[in-house]
Amino acid sequence: MALDLAIILPTLNERNNLAPLVERIEDALGPFGWEVLVVDDNSSDGTSDEARRIARDDPRVRAIQRIGRRGLSSAAIEGFCATAAPFVAVMDADHQHDPKLLAPMLECVRSGEADVAVASRFAEGASMAEWGRPDREKLSSLANGLARRLTGVELSDPMSGYFLLSTDRARSLVPRLSGIGFKILLDLLATSEKPLKVKDFPMNFAARRTGESKLDRAIALDFLAGLYDKSFGRIIPTRFALFGTVGALGVLVHLGILYLCLLAFGAGFTWAQAVATLGAMTFNFWLNNFLTYRDRRLTSVRKVLAGWASFVAACSVGAFANVAVASALYVRGLHEVLAAVVGIGIGSVWNYALSSRFVWGRY
Repeated sequence: MALDLAIILPTLNERNNLAPLVERIEDALGPFGWEVLVVDDNSSDGTSDEARRIARDDPRVRAIQRIGRRGLSSAAIEGFCATAAPFVAVMDADHQHDPKLLAPMLECVRSGEADVAVASRFAEGASMAEWGRPDREKLSSLANGLARRLTGVELSDPMSGYFLLSTDRARSLVPRLSGIGFKILLDLLATSEKPLKVKDFPMNFAARRTGESKLDRAIALDFLAGLYDKSFGRIIPTRFALFGTVGALGVLVHLGILYLCLLAFGAGFTWAQAVATLGAMTFNFWLNNFLTYRDRRLTSVRKVLAGWASFVAACSVGAFANVAVASALYVRGLHEVLAAVVGIGIGSVWNYALSSRFVWGRY
C-alpha cells in the first residue's frame, strides 16, 4: 500500500511515550499507508535514540534529531519538508491527542470537504475533563478570540496542536511561515492569502501519559509574540521587538535599584549607578532567556552562568557604543534628546546582535 499520511511528532523528552503511541497509531490506521516522523529537539532523555531503536524494527518510523534548534512550529515545518506523503498531520507525542481521529480527519481533507481538519478542545462534544487544567482552558478561550480576529477563520480551537492538511498546501506556505513558538496552526491559517476551509473534530483532550508538560508560564507571551509576528514582524523582527521590550523594562529596574541605593542606603551615585547597571543587566538576561530566546533557553547552571557573563560583556560594549555615539552627535550640534535616542538605538542593535550570536546563538 502506498504512503498516504505522515504524522509529525515534535518531541522534547518524550522517550517513554513513543513506542506506546506508535502502537495506538497502528490500531487507528492499520498496518500500512502511514509513517511517523519524530522531530526531536535533542532531548536529554534519549528520545532520538529511542526513535531510532523503534525505526530499526519498524520502517514506518523515522527520526530527525535537531541540534541548536527548538520549538514546535519549526519542528512541524521540518516535518512538512521531510515527507513524501500527500497528507500530513501534526500531533503531540504525550498521548493527549487521540490517534483515532486521524482516519476521519484524513478522509475529510482527502474528499475536499475541508482544507484543514482540526481536532478541537472546544467543539460541541469535546471534553477536557481528564486534563484537569481550568486555568489553561480560560487562557485558550481568550487566545482563540484573538486568533480568529487575525486569521478571519471561524473555528472553535485555532490554537490546537492536532491538525491535518495536504502536504502540498503546507509546503506552499512554508516560505512565509514565521516558525515562532508553539502554535503552528495559527501560523498556517494567518499566512494563507485565501482563507482556508476548516472542519472541527471534537476531541477528548486527555492527560499526558508520562513526563511533564513543556508549556510553561511564558506560553501566553509566546502566543502574543506569534500574533505580533504575523501582524508587524516584517517591519520590526519579532525577536528584536521582544529584546527591546525587555530592555525598556530593564530601564525601570535600573532606576528602581538606583534610587533604592541612593535613598535607602545612602550610597554615592557612582557606586549606586554601578549596582543598578549590573542589576538591570541581570534582570534583562533572565527575562531574555525566559522569553526572547525561549527556543534557545539556557538551562544548566554552567550555561546560565556563562551566558550571564557573556551578556554582561556584550551589554558593556553596547553601553560604550551608546555613550560614544550620543556624545559625538551632541558635540556636533544635535539636540541632546535626539542624540540620546540615536545612542540608545545604536546600543540596542549592538546588544541584540552580540547577544544573539555569542550568548544564545552558540548553544
